[in-house]
Amino acid sequence: MELEADQLAADWWQAVLRGFVRADIPSVPAPVLLGIVAAAIALSIPRMTWRWFGLYVTFVHELGHAFAALMTGRMVHGLRIGLDHSGQLVSSGRGKAGAAWSGFWGYPAPAAVGAALVWSVSAGWSGAAMSVGALVLLVALVFLRNATGILVALCSAAVAQLLVIFATPQAVSHVVLALGIALGVGSVRDLAKVAAVHTRRRSQLATSDAYILARSTGIPSFLWLTGFAAVIAGCAVFSGSQLWGMAAA
Repeated sequence: MELEADQLAADWWQAVLRGFVRADIPSVPAPVLLGIVAAAIALSIPRMTWRWFGLYVTFVHELGHAFAALMTGRMVHGLRIGLDHSGQLVSSGRGKAGAAWSGFWGYPAPAAVGAALVWSVSAGWSGAAMSVGALVLLVALVFLRNATGILVALCSAAVAQLLVIFATPQAVSHVVLALGIALGVGSVRDLAKVAAVHTRRRSQLATSDAYILARSTGIPSFLWLTGFAAVIAGCAVFSGSQLWGMAAA
């Protein structure tokens, strides 16, 4: 049994390493691309699928906060994800700049990750994107502090590991592309949600990153919301250009 486990771990690691071999840049015919876009929209728009896929978007949102915190030398103590798509990151460190940087990179994170995934496919690195994602999801388990978050991470990690081991390069490219587009759409959806908190549901302001940032920095909420929107829009334009290039190839 121990030998089988060792062999399985060795096979998994070899599969992860194979992902870092650059593949040929794929040509995605327009009908296939439309199907991938439709699959991404089916994940991120209908309420039934968004109920579950939105948890993954929230996970990426919180990982964005965590990664930005680590970039500035802050200590990440843990993160939580709620079934209502809420999330919380607990970090500590000196200086307001690091806290503000970490606080900003929540809502833009899914769009930035989505754009990176789309680029990885257009550049022939979809296998590397999947391998990196599989490793990040496993490492993220260390920071999770509630059952919902752990379950989301485990399910996401399991799918990523299975794709790394068993999927063909073409299938990996299509999955990575669909996931990148879906994350971009999910980021826009979450931005619209937080904007609504500031315009129509002001009783929920305490849940808004823009409001929290405004309270801690003195910079008005609308400027933080504008910053979120600018990054998300930039990622959308970049992703669109990459998709256009693949369809035209």
